[in-house]
Amino acid sequence: MAEQVNPQDADPRSTSLFAATAAGTDSAPRRRGLKPEEQDAIDSLPQGSALLIALSGPNSGARFLLNEDRTNAGRHQRSDIFLDDATVSRKHAQFIREGRTFFVRDSGSLNGTYVNRERIDSHVLETGDEVQIGKFRLTFYGAHA
Repeated sequence: MAEQVNPQDADPRSTSLFAATAAGTDSAPRRRGLKPEEQDAIDSLPQGSALLIALSGPNSGARFLLNEDRTNAGRHQRSDIFLDDATVSRKHAQFIREGRTFFVRDSGSLNGTYVNRERIDSHVLETGDEVQIGKFRLTFYGAHA
């Protein structure tokens, strides 16, 4: 085992070994890039629901709860998820819940729907997936099992 050195006594030309500290005791791991209030919202999701968080784009910081069997996203003002930008079709995509599984399905949009930078027609979503609709990049977080 390597000897631990007090940082004040260390030779600046040598490599020092410092003890590791224990990780936090949170029940759910912290996700990179999330604000504490976003992490709290994810941790408190009801069973069978999910959350989309806009981490970049015109609505950066916006949160969209997915708690219905069908949630429409688009530029139409009556969309469940209203994304006001010319790069978004009026009826762009649907988020569909079947049991505990969520899908995103493109609704025949002009610019397409992307998951993790790949254009899709339909895709099963997993926590951490990035859904791009026009200029909006939304990260998907499912409720903890």
